[in-house]
Amino acid sequence: MQVVETFGHYIEKWSETTPERARGLLKTGWEAQNLKLRLTPERELSSADQYLARLMMDTMLKPLKDPEHSILVSIFTPCELMQEVGLFPYNVEGFSCYLSGSKAERAFLQTAEDSGISETLCSYHKTFIGAAERGLLPRPRCIVYTSLACDANLLTFKELAALYDVPSFAIDIPAERNDANVAYVADQLRDLGIFLEKTTGKKIDDTSLRKRLARSRRTLENYDQFQKWRVDKYIPEDLVSPMYCGMTNNILLGTKEEELYTRRLLKGLNKAESAKGKRIYWMHTIPFWSEAVKEVFLLKESAQIVGCELAQVIDLEHHAEDPYEDMAMRLVYHSLNGSIIRRIDAGIRHAKETKADGVVWFNHWGCKHTLGGSQLAKKRFEAAGLPTLILDGDGCDRSHGGEGQTATRLGAFLEMLS
Repeated sequence: MQVVETFGHYIEKWSETTPERARGLLKTGWEAQNLKLRLTPERELSSADQYLARLMMDTMLKPLKDPEHSILVSIFTPCELMQEVGLFPYNVEGFSCYLSGSKAERAFLQTAEDSGISETLCSYHKTFIGAAERGLLPRPRCIVYTSLACDANLLTFKELAALYDVPSFAIDIPAERNDANVAYVADQLRDLGIFLEKTTGKKIDDTSLRKRLARSRRTLENYDQFQKWRVDKYIPEDLVSPMYCGMTNNILLGTKEEELYTRRLLKGLNKAESAKGKRIYWMHTIPFWSEAVKEVFLLKESAQIVGCELAQVIDLEHHAEDPYEDMAMRLVYHSLNGSIIRRIDAGIRHAKETKADGVVWFNHWGCKHTLGGSQLAKKRFEAAGLPTLILDGDGCDRSHGGEGQTATRLGAFLEMLS
């Protein structure tokens, strides 16, 4: 742990005066971690989750190694079009998670606030903005983002487009679910295709895009099947694998690597032991750094996180043959689009599919959608027979931890379930 703290200290220190040096250290440190994941993986994790850790680390390193072929995206942006023109995702929330895991987030949060960014903005967005302002994070080829779920997107990506001086493209997602709005979003995605072709000089082949969308759908169906079939299985879980899955099931959707991950998940069920301990379904982001949360859930037989909302936000019931309409349907019928009731009902459905004993609704600081819906969520989850804990905290910023309260409330909740 001391090594990580020292590493984070120098990232923060050097980024203030010599950001290129800090970036080199960041890349070297993450490459060393990637090598460690390959040579000495966490043996208690399933082979699928060991693979997922390597896949996520590769995804984080690519923008540092080759920023010219990276595209800055919000987490729910459909990335199949980017893949078709040879760009790979450079994700704001993902990078902030990894900077926090490297214990280097605090200085960047402060930098963003000192430049005028509100303290109440999501800490994932503030961390990235601060790191970009210091020059730690490289300039992408371009930026694409959506209005979906997070109101911070509308500020963050405009700020970053001006800072990096690169072209950007915003996708507006209406709240109402109807054919007219699907057509409206599909037209925007066709325009996005033109934007990407002009930006890269490469053409998008419709036949190849259709195949990629078919792979996306198989991937989502595999994961949905895994969640339904894991009900009588014990699968050791850490606190980052559900978050990695929430990330890759969005930004890597359409890749062969993500489909392979979901196939490995299904294959691993054959070797899994019978279910044991309490099963918790987690709503929103997970504070993976929290010692109090680790004490309860990190590779524990007594309690496991059996699902995370962020990995299951795409509606599988609506599908179109046209690839642009298919991507548009994913956005319009997304469980985080529009009314909080949609999100709650999707959470209830997925929690019941895993036979969860209880639900944690995590009130991540700065997420107004989550904070505002928490009491209604508790009422509806418990009416559906799912005991629910509303847990306050921050998924990225340790200064909002409240470790004592977290330990007390989680302990009491699990005791109540028992």
